[in-house]
Amino acid sequence: MTETARKIADNFHRVMERVEKSANDAGRDPRCVKVIGVTKYVEPALAEMLFHAGCHRLGESRPQILLEKVSALEDLNAEWHFIGHLQRNKVKKVLPHVSLIHSLDSLRLAESVNRLAIEQEMPSDVLLEVNISGDDAKHGFLPQEIQADLNAIEKLSHVRVTGLMGMAGLKSDAKEIRRQFSQLRELRDSLQPTDWQKAPLTELSMGMSGDFEMAIAEGATMVRIGSVLFDGVL
Repeated sequence: MTETARKIADNFHRVMERVEKSANDAGRDPRCVKVIGVTKYVEPALAEMLFHAGCHRLGESRPQILLEKVSALEDLNAEWHFIGHLQRNKVKKVLPHVSLIHSLDSLRLAESVNRLAIEQEMPSDVLLEVNISGDDAKHGFLPQEIQADLNAIEKLSHVRVTGLMGMAGLKSDAKEIRRQFSQLRELRDSLQPTDWQKAPLTELSMGMSGDFEMAIAEGATMVRIGSVLFDGVL
């Protein structure tokens, strides 16, 4: 093992220890929290080292880079997640390569995903991105409007809504971040009782390198972690 690979492995194991502690402190089972290793700033070789360290779920935010990494690392059998803003004209390229889209942010995008999923005979799992911070620069459904759009999305034959995704505001302090994550969990919980066959809403993707412990405390089932996994490497 090279020094770089050893450093990445150490970083990943430390992150997993923090995930375990955060979950235990919240009275949750650590096995219910999935780490998505965000590789958008690193070359395929470093992403491969992260995979071999034990992080088998990898996240990319740009379609072209996703395709390049999937091709370069095709022998790994990694589980790829798309976590960035997805334009409708990029859906066709992305869809065959990802297990989950974290950032479905409009009914029109859902309809595009559904149409192409039908063409490819490949039902698609998605998370609905919710603008929990209210930041104008962020994408996503507004919390007060998501119910009506979810009613329409649930009727799409090849789209399955497995949960919600949200990002804390860039200028939010710790108290506000916790409030925003709590709001997303409460929104998910309020939607769950509805008897939707294609919207189980079991997942909550929230929390990144700087705030994933707070997200786990508030119920995150997926945390998207990038920079701390490559600390001392980049």
